[in-house]
Amino acid sequence: MSVQAGVWNLDGEPIDPEFLQGIGKSVTEYGPDGEFTYFNGSIGMLYRPFHTTSESRLERQPYHSGRGYVLTWDGRLDNSDELVTQLDSELGSAHTDVGIVAAAFERWGTECFSTLIGEWALALWDPSEKRLVLARDYIGIKHLFYYSGSKRVLWCTHLAPLALATSPLTLCEEYVAGFLSLYPDADLTPYNEIQAVPPGSFVCISSNKAFTRRFWTFDTRLKIRYSRDAEYEEHFRRLFRQAVRRRLRSDSPILADLSGGFDSSSIVCMADEILAKEGAETPRVDTFSLYDSKEQSEDDHLYFAEVENQRGRPGVHADLGDSDLAFTLEYPQFVATPGLGEREGIKTALRALVQKSGYRVSLSGVGGDEMLGQALDPRVQFSDLLLQFRLRELNKQLIAWSLLMRRPWIQPLLQTFCQFLPAPMRARFIQHAKIEPWVKSEFARRHKLAVRKLPASQESRHWRPSTEDFIESLAILGRQLTSRRPSALEKRYPYLDQTLVEFLAAIPSSQLLRPGERRSLMRRALVGILPPKILSRQTKAGAARSQIVTLERRWAKVESILRSPIISQLGYVDQERFYAALMLLKNGQLPPAAGSLVQALSLEAWLGDVVARGLLEIEPESPVTSLRGIDTRASCAVRPAPNELTLLANQVDTSTRRGGECT
Repeated sequence: MSVQAGVWNLDGEPIDPEFLQGIGKSVTEYGPDGEFTYFNGSIGMLYRPFHTTSESRLERQPYHSGRGYVLTWDGRLDNSDELVTQLDSELGSAHTDVGIVAAAFERWGTECFSTLIGEWALALWDPSEKRLVLARDYIGIKHLFYYSGSKRVLWCTHLAPLALATSPLTLCEEYVAGFLSLYPDADLTPYNEIQAVPPGSFVCISSNKAFTRRFWTFDTRLKIRYSRDAEYEEHFRRLFRQAVRRRLRSDSPILADLSGGFDSSSIVCMADEILAKEGAETPRVDTFSLYDSKEQSEDDHLYFAEVENQRGRPGVHADLGDSDLAFTLEYPQFVATPGLGEREGIKTALRALVQKSGYRVSLSGVGGDEMLGQALDPRVQFSDLLLQFRLRELNKQLIAWSLLMRRPWIQPLLQTFCQFLPAPMRARFIQHAKIEPWVKSEFARRHKLAVRKLPASQESRHWRPSTEDFIESLAILGRQLTSRRPSALEKRYPYLDQTLVEFLAAIPSSQLLRPGERRSLMRRALVGILPPKILSRQTKAGAARSQIVTLERRWAKVESILRSPIISQLGYVDQERFYAALMLLKNGQLPPAAGSLVQALSLEAWLGDVVARGLLEIEPESPVTSLRGIDTRASCAVRPAPNELTLLANQVDTSTRRGGECT
């Protein structure tokens, strides 16, 4: 979670150190362990460390390699021992992660990125070739954004400083389409002028060109087949154990999310076993559990208590049911992306925990649903069997699932045939691909919102349906991770461990999903590690009540926002239908797409804030004089800067005028 940033003046003008240092000051809380810079004529690089391991405290960044490369690195290298063996002659005594990565680049160039296993992002300056290389790990756990203009290039692991440094900006409509349907593509930001380095890719920028290349793609040829279930279970147990162990590399206590579900409980129980039998760098793993005592379907507390009983010690609990709001509609400080964000009660509880116990790392179960079969559609398996002409097995599966779903077997069979239709036709027959009635039809058609909602829309006829579904799941996770807002803790994701993911993709999907048994492999492999009550859990807590209560309490604010909604004037939603849908939700009538409805409301609140700050130029479809008193055709002069970034904004203005660039 260390901060990387930099600026390159393409016209050769010397860097203003105060400009780059202003960026550093704006993100001090995310890199509290000092500030280090590199300036050389027209290039400047900044690094603010957030130390989580004993090795990271030995690093000196920006790092200078033997061949003159200058490198900043934010991450954790999980296969360092293997790389040290291969790079021994180049390494010398530089066995820190950044030293290993620099040696790998010196030997293999950009091809080295495919050898780096872990959660990471890097920026590398090559002074001899006058080129900048930016790269992210295979699924994009670490963030890295960049602005590439005609006269300068800016990059940072945080989006907010770039948005402030290049404002006013224009709204990326494709990002909005992704935001309202599922998640925006992982290379997009809300601003046309700023991009994210795509997951599993690197961006190479020189003075006269820029290009993006993928260094990691899923190997669809890899297949793992065993004769017995026990062999799959043993292999999974070993790799899951390795995934958790890799993320216990921390010289401070680790805080693990614990909801009482499969994903979080498995991580905590496996971490306990590792610490008891092998030991790890971290002194201990504590747990943090959230629940809403007022939520009707809430039963998480019954399950995370089972894990705590097995551990022999309680974790920290936070009840969000009394007064906490599910989302906010106010932005006292500038936020770079729309979205519901983290609930205030969660942030308050975490802040107190971090201050008290010194946590720097948290473990998250994100990715477990997608990787381990919870989200797998049985019709995808039926499609595989149909393509392979395994009709006897298909018939057996259809009968089993039809009994479970209490539907005639002909229904899932017909739905299976739909899997082979082109995406636009398939979208007509799938319920969750339906467009909400409050979304403008022209906007939905222009950006193919129905197709975006499909579980697999890569449309490759060279892959089996299950392979296509897995690849799309990885892409969605990459989009989700890129859309996440910065955290005060370094989040680590065992289920997104690259080695584990590649194994899960290579085994038969029937190991993950069986009739009446989702997460089949996980349930079988973790017997004796997870409490029996967790292994048999079938429920999942919801959050419907909190959304309804929040709307009730904030309805006056909602009505003021919707008097002249920007998302309506831009042609995204129908104002009257949107208002009516929110009114129904407030009154307790939960629509099928309640999440999308609240997402759209959060987008409207965010747009109102960034327009009021003068950071975003909006051109509505219908001619209007103003939006809430702000001239939509305002120039750069309308730019009230947020209080916490006033210094940076002032420096950006000065730097922009000095360079003669109209950003």
